[in-house]
Parts: sequence; C-alpha cells; structure tokens
Amino acid sequence: MDKIVDLFLNDASTRKKWEQLLSSLGLHDFSDREVDVIDHTIGLVDEDGSLVGTGSVAGNVLKYIGVKNDDAEQGARFNKVVSSLMQYLVNEKIFHSFVFTKAKYASSFEHLHFNLLAKTDVAAFLEYGTPDVDDFVEELPKVKDQANKKVAAIVMNANPFTLGHQHLVKLASEENDLVYVFVVANDVSLFSFDERIELVKEGTKEFNNVKVVSGGDYMVSPATFPAYFLKTPDDLISVQTTIDASVFKNKIAPGLNITRRYIGKEPFSRTTHYYNVSLAHELGPDIEVIVVKRLEEENEIVTATKVRQLIKAGNLKEINKFVPESSYEFIKENMNKLQSRIEKGMNINGN
Repeated sequence: MDKIVDLFLNDASTRKKWEQLLSSLGLHDFSDREVDVIDHTIGLVDEDGSLVGTGSVAGNVLKYIGVKNDDAEQGARFNKVVSSLMQYLVNEKIFHSFVFTKAKYASSFEHLHFNLLAKTDVAAFLEYGTPDVDDFVEELPKVKDQANKKVAAIVMNANPFTLGHQHLVKLASEENDLVYVFVVANDVSLFSFDERIELVKEGTKEFNNVKVVSGGDYMVSPATFPAYFLKTPDDLISVQTTIDASVFKNKIAPGLNITRRYIGKEPFSRTTHYYNVSLAHELGPDIEVIVVKRLEEENEIVTATKVRQLIKAGNLKEINKFVPESSYEFIKENMNKLQSRIEKGMNINGN
C-alpha cells in the first residue's frame, strides 16, 4: 500500500529522484525561483519503496503535484497527495489556499472541492477555503449607487509611488466617478507592501474619488506564479496574463462595476509591454483598457526603476524630481534602511 513520507530536497539523492519523477510527468522547471520558496514537500512511495507521487507547499500555494499514471491507482494517489498537503496547511493554521496546475488536472481539484478561478488551454488557477474571492470583493469599500457609476481600476506595484503613478491616478480620477487603485500585495520589492500602500494613499489623498486597496491574493504577481509547467518565458507571460485578466474580468470587476482599466505605456520592458498588449486583448471588449503615455520630467521618463537606482546611489536631489513630496520625505527618512536592503541583495531592477 502506498504511504506518505516527507521529502527533504536538500538531500541530493532525494532531490534527484523527485526531479526524475516530475520530469517523467512533464514538469521540468526546477529553478531556484521555483524551488527555493517551497516550505514542505511530501512523497508517495509504493510497497517497493519507489517514489510514485509528490506534492509541495509554498506559503499557501500547492505546487509540483504529480502522481504516476497507473490508471486505477492514479485518482486515489492524487487524492492522497492533495489531502496530505491540505492537512499540512491546516496544521500550519492556513485555511485558504491556491493551486496553479495544468488545465487537464483542474477537474481533479474541483472534485476535492477547489473552486476554479480561471482556466486557459494550458493552465488552471483554483482556490480552496475562506475567505475566498467573493469575500474579497464583498469587503472592498464601495459608494452609494455604484452600479450606475463610471468605475475604473489601476493595478500597481508602486515600488515606490512616483509622479508617474500619480499622473495615471489623476487622469483616471478626472475621467471616472470612482477609481480603485489595487496595490500588489507580494512582499518581494525594495519597498514592503505596508510601505508601498501607505505611499500610494499619501500620494493620492487629494483625489476624493480614489480608493486605495490591497490587491490581496488575486492580482497575480510573476514572483509567485509557478512557471514549472511552462516551456518558455513567453509562455509564462501569456498564461500569466490570461489567468490574471480572467480573474479580474470575471471575479473582481462585476461586483464593483469596473468597466475600465488604466495602464502606463511601457517604453523599456519588453515583458511589461507584452503583458499590456495581452491584457488589453483579454479584458476587451467588456473592460476598456486605457493606455496612458508615461510622464516625463526634464525630458526623462519617470519610472520607479530610476528612483530605486537613485536610492542605491544616494542621490536625493535627483529623486526629488521624480516622486511626490510624501514619497520623497519617506525615502529621505529611510535612506539608510533602503540602501541596506539593496546591499543585502534586494533586486532593484524588476518592477
């Protein structure tokens, strides 16, 4: 009879067997980006001691789930692996979880009471437990008679909040009755989530019709989206965008009456440009995507990347040209702490 065992991937022999099993099942990406975030991995071994199934947990995300294709056994093995991972999460007092998986496995998770949030030809994104996406939307602030208002949304990382971000919010504020600014919640940036959302609130408080909220678990970040079953970075961008757009379009926007989404034109990053193009394709025609030309100061495009580079260099005078007063004061007061994060290896070249 198959039994569940803990797998310790820092053991070279165990790691090799684990990778061989997953590779045989079509999962090939074992990059540090994917593996280093794993908190717990289990294996399913048969009576001969052979590894016939596995699954991992990273935070509240299930990943690297696969079982050997032994027809009669496959369903039971799959259920055993997933049930064991769910029990681990309960023991860790985590009662809400997600899984990104190959599209063909979506129904297997639905049979275990996961709810499908989005699906493409390649991938599926599901959740289990509470609070779920409906609770997330229900708890967001709303205004009277919102169903009859013109409502827009902006999703930003704001690492940190710049004059460019402020320009985007101002324009959306002028063109709509209500604007939601969703701040990406993942803590993988130079500025922490708490710092970023506070800077966005401070930098937009002059706009009375703007509500700054957390993107929660539903504004998907490339930092947490498992790429392990995708072949290339382009596949990752495409699938990421489709999943992200589908959740936004079908699960978030309807409950808030959002019919527009504002994004900044991307002149530098090929990845972000591709993301923007894909987003417009996926959201339309139900949600109008409005692409806004980036703000320029002294013939230089304002970007958060530029500001982070100036922080690294300690150039407060230049920083002052690219950020609102509230962001400038925060950076000035916390320059040493921010530079220390960079010195310790925090990447400042992403978003």
